[in-house]
Amino acid sequence: MAQAVPPRYKHWWLPDASSSYAGQIDDMFYLILWITLFVFFLVEGALIVFLWKYRYKNGRKAIYTHGNNTLEITWTAIPAVILVFLAVFSNSLWSEIRDPNKFPKNAPAIQIKPRQFEWDITYPGPDKKFGTADDIQTINQLFLVVNQPVQIKLEGQDVIHSFFVPEFRIKQDAVPGMPTAVWIKPIKEAQYEIACAELCGLGHYRMKGTVSIISQDSMDRWVKSQAPAPAAAPAINLTP
Repeated sequence: MAQAVPPRYKHWWLPDASSSYAGQIDDMFYLILWITLFVFFLVEGALIVFLWKYRYKNGRKAIYTHGNNTLEITWTAIPAVILVFLAVFSNSLWSEIRDPNKFPKNAPAIQIKPRQFEWDITYPGPDKKFGTADDIQTINQLFLVVNQPVQIKLEGQDVIHSFFVPEFRIKQDAVPGMPTAVWIKPIKEAQYEIACAELCGLGHYRMKGTVSIISQDSMDRWVKSQAPAPAAAPAINLTP
């Protein structure tokens, strides 16, 4: 049974929030949005007031000033304090998603090594190791289990690509020679598009994949279907 999406995770203007930390990212987005809107209307309101107050009048003479140090320090310090607050406030969420030391313990891993212009995806087989004969490989098809955390290990094969699933609120570059990783816990069964969010060549526009969030039973059946067929027994020649 898929986990219900909390009401605050639903939006009329943002994609579905389908990962365990998507709500926290949206909260951060809205905090920054409201601060930005407040400053915008404050500045535009002041501009309108000054346009009206200091409009042209017959006989009025211009006043020349070299500035006000107190005012200039104030309007520089306030944005600086806001930026420092947002940086500190968001750091814990950033590290929770990007710091491997804070990934969920025992979460299985999936390797994604994008190249022009496709997503090469590798799942470990029953031995839970990569680079062995029982690995399962797909192209542009990512399968995740609902309500189960998973590590996504990324590394580009040619140029810089970027793994982007808006519904998960995750975007992570895949850089050649520099392995990176994120983790995801999908919270409902669905199917979304994987996009490359980094210009990677002439075929960038068609570099798309699909992530399917399915039940554990469905995943088990899919993994079983990918197992290689047993080799046929050699024929025995009974001719004398």
